[in-house]
Amino acid sequence: MDHTQVIIRPVVSEKSYVLASNGRYTFRVHPDAHKTQIREAVEALFDVHVEEVRTLSVKSKPKRRGYTAGRTRTWKKAMVQVREGEQIPIFQGLAEGGE
Repeated sequence: MDHTQVIIRPVVSEKSYVLASNGRYTFRVHPDAHKTQIREAVEALFDVHVEEVRTLSVKSKPKRRGYTAGRTRTWKKAMVQVREGEQIPIFQGLAEGGE
């Protein structure tokens, strides 16, 4: 699997911005990607050194639209801790703009 296929997009939420200020970045990743692939992808794409990777599967939620009932998709999230003093620039501009 290619590095650009492993990392789908960053997770945009208030909690992810708070974690980003401490060097922990959150990404939506491919459901079949494992921690080693995620580590290699982040290091290759953003030129940082990864210290820790934590993954979790986000379960689907029931949703309704009128009489039609369904569920959202299940997806995989990865929280990546980078080395002290390093940062990923895509989160840096977003976190500073909101203050």
